[in-house]
Amino acid sequence: MSTKAKSSLFLQGALDSSPLILAAIPFGLIFGALAITTGLSAWATLSMSLFVFAGASQFIAVSLLASATALPVILLTVFVVNLRHMLYAASLMSQVENLPQKFRFPMAFWLTDETFAVVSNHVAGKKDTSGLHWYFLGSALAMYTVWATCTVIGIIMGQQIPDIASWGLDVAMLVGFIGIVVPNLKFRADWACAATAMFSTLITYHWPNQTGLLFSSFLAISVAVLLDRRVKVGVEPIHE
Repeated sequence: MSTKAKSSLFLQGALDSSPLILAAIPFGLIFGALAITTGLSAWATLSMSLFVFAGASQFIAVSLLASATALPVILLTVFVVNLRHMLYAASLMSQVENLPQKFRFPMAFWLTDETFAVVSNHVAGKKDTSGLHWYFLGSALAMYTVWATCTVIGIIMGQQIPDIASWGLDVAMLVGFIGIVVPNLKFRADWACAATAMFSTLITYHWPNQTGLLFSSFLAISVAVLLDRRVKVGVEPIHE
């Protein structure tokens, strides 16, 4: 593949991700500000965005740290929340299994909800997915750069505007997640899993130390696995 073709795919990945990146900007700002106001140092806050790079998990970790939650509970909660990335990786395995490790390792680290959604849409219905890794990296690096930059800006804002966490800027990321999830609810099993997670989360919202989130995640995953065994996923779309 020519350098021009690689650059074109890289740029296209970044451009296709732009709507989701825009939704993530307020989320990055509010994370940086919230982490600072809860007592995390600027370097620790930035390090989370650079080396963890998982928005939802970062928010959960910061809130649990602020409430003096035991470290094992924090680690378990973050692990469960990030289990979905294993499903993402499995879904893309056939497209990347022949790539050298110099591509697969960074792709694994930069795999996010947004990049997975964009890449999945890009490969849908295509037989030739050569160069997919360049498209993936374009999406992932654009998101990574914006997320880290917004974290830095959020840190500065948090130091200057202590009550910024109460502005409700994180609603933009909720809208972004809805935009990712809803178009992919194509089968009965998908809807059952989403409904289970939603209702269980509402019921267990006030459980301490985010244990409601843990319970809801396990419950939704269990429902998905059970239905996957009973129904041939992909054969019975919800619209049929």
